[in-house]
Amino acid sequence: MALSAEERDRYRRHLSLSEIGAPGQEKLKAARVLVVGAGGLGSPAALYLAAAGIGTLGLLDCDRVEVSNLQRQVLFDTAALGRPKAEAGRDRLAALNPDIRILAHALELTAANARAVIAGYDLVLDGSDRLSTRYLVNDACVLAGKPLVSAAIHRFEGQLLTYIPGRGPCYRCLFAAAADGVVANCAEAGVLGVLPGVLGTLQATEAIKLITGIGTPLSGRLLTYDALEMRFQEFKVERRPDCAVCGDQPTISEPRAAAPAAPVEDGVRRLTPRSLAALLEPPRPAPPLIDVREPWEFEVSHLPGARNIPLGELPQRLAEIPKNAAPVFICRSGGRSLRACRMALQAGMAEPANLEGGMLAWAAELDPDLPVG
Repeated sequence: MALSAEERDRYRRHLSLSEIGAPGQEKLKAARVLVVGAGGLGSPAALYLAAAGIGTLGLLDCDRVEVSNLQRQVLFDTAALGRPKAEAGRDRLAALNPDIRILAHALELTAANARAVIAGYDLVLDGSDRLSTRYLVNDACVLAGKPLVSAAIHRFEGQLLTYIPGRGPCYRCLFAAAADGVVANCAEAGVLGVLPGVLGTLQATEAIKLITGIGTPLSGRLLTYDALEMRFQEFKVERRPDCAVCGDQPTISEPRAAAPAAPVEDGVRRLTPRSLAALLEPPRPAPPLIDVREPWEFEVSHLPGARNIPLGELPQRLAEIPKNAAPVFICRSGGRSLRACRMALQAGMAEPANLEGGMLAWAAELDPDLPVG
């Protein structure tokens, strides 16, 4: 794709780089890149890819812009609150570079649609915040033979891996299986606002390198970043012959959200919001309600009578809960509270209960006006 005079002016700094020049910029113009997740990682990645002149840029996200996003999701501003992220992001990217094609996919990526969505792109960047989505994107890319640049963040740390078909390990080679809720997401654990900017920009860098063919891609190497120590580390990783999707005898032939649901051990009770509400109705004595969120989350809202013991403090404070009290553990979405139930079981506590879906489910089913931190 030949560059117009306007494009030559816009990308002059790229054209001055002998490693890129006009041939490399034309490759960027012809490229089709999908960014999965228009959040903290997807925001800087999409902005820099649009600025770099990616010819077709897809933005996939099923969420709407919330005020808590603005601390790190630089693709949006206050005027975008309430809008679908994919559509608000499309408008912002179009304002940055009107010469490129931007496609908004305001939908949830599922096993049923992953292959069809990814088929229209040459390269995928995964900035999702759920383990199940990361496995789904990985599987779809491996099966379709598409390169994938995957990043993840947690509190003050991040990691980055590039998958190139036939050349190195995929995400499953490193992390064979894990369940949603095993690792707290940004909403639960918090995240340094600038952290996704570092990792998202690195994703964009990898994408530009892959498209133009310059440099050495991050294949077979896991890059980690510790913001508190201001330290990057690199770990050599290899393809696993027994990998379920890219191994010698793969067992996965279709994309799937392959992080299995976390099992609930014997002795842990599942409570829906309505069943917990019934337990709390007088005159019956209410069970102890232990909210394991962080104090700032608890201050935003909590159930009447709930006691705040953050998950990180729970092992040292389990003795404060009577062993035969059958406590109910509560968090934002059910992941941390399930881990609390496991701790309680290991400590010999009788029949701990997990509020399935956490405060988010309580608000959705019983109290739509309840703010959830």
